[in-house]
Amino acid sequence: MTLTAPLAGKTALVTGGARRLGRAIAIALAEAGADVAITFRCSEAEASQTAAMIAALGRRGLIAPCDVRSEQSVREAVAHVAAGFGRLDILVNNAAVFASAALESLTLEQWDTVFETNARGPFLVAREALPHLRSARGRIINMGSLGGFHPWAGHGHYCASKAALHMLTQAMAKAFAPEISVNCVAPGWIEMNDPADSADPQGIRSSQGETERRAGAQAARFAAKTPLGRNGNPDEVAQAVLFFATGPAFITGQILAVDGGLGLA
Repeated sequence: MTLTAPLAGKTALVTGGARRLGRAIAIALAEAGADVAITFRCSEAEASQTAAMIAALGRRGLIAPCDVRSEQSVREAVAHVAAGFGRLDILVNNAAVFASAALESLTLEQWDTVFETNARGPFLVAREALPHLRSARGRIINMGSLGGFHPWAGHGHYCASKAALHMLTQAMAKAFAPEISVNCVAPGWIEMNDPADSADPQGIRSSQGETERRAGAQAARFAAKTPLGRNGNPDEVAQAVLFFATGPAFITGQILAVDGGLGLA
């Protein structure tokens, strides 16, 4: 291990790593020296592009189709990654969905669609990866959200799912100790290269679709409310993930807001 490649010899799995924040996180891990596997559900072309970017950094890149809602799909994906790399040191539970809906008219299907990806998915992936991570004395980093701290009336199911993930992070930290440290990064408003992709705190396009104009207006509104006077960028979130991936293993059960102080507003 060197200062320039603190993750040399390590391997990482980033769920939903084909694009947006997942891609930024995967590339940051590769730049730090890790071989990186990413999962995708519908974005195979983007996943291949990300793997090529990882390979260009001199690291091994691996892609695996995976629907984190499916126990069997998760089992197959983790087995594929473990076989391909021979070990697993870091798991980043990034795959998530974001949606808007009036709480009073929220359907059971809408509720379940969000929870089965945002809360059940990280549980399934972590459970399946657990033997490999324990063997490596590894790390789990869950991707939460500022919405897991603050109630957003138009996103009640999303906020509840992320609050559940924050609590799951702390439960995992106790249950998987002492071999594994488990932490969570909770982004605020993060601006992506495509303004329409900045329609939620994780840079994931809303299921109802945000136009570029509306996304730009929202970005300006959030920047004005943020004490640091601007919105975040993907690299800043990726660096927070790297902190938990490379920092002291004695840090566990923590939820780090990466929001420029927006949560203080």
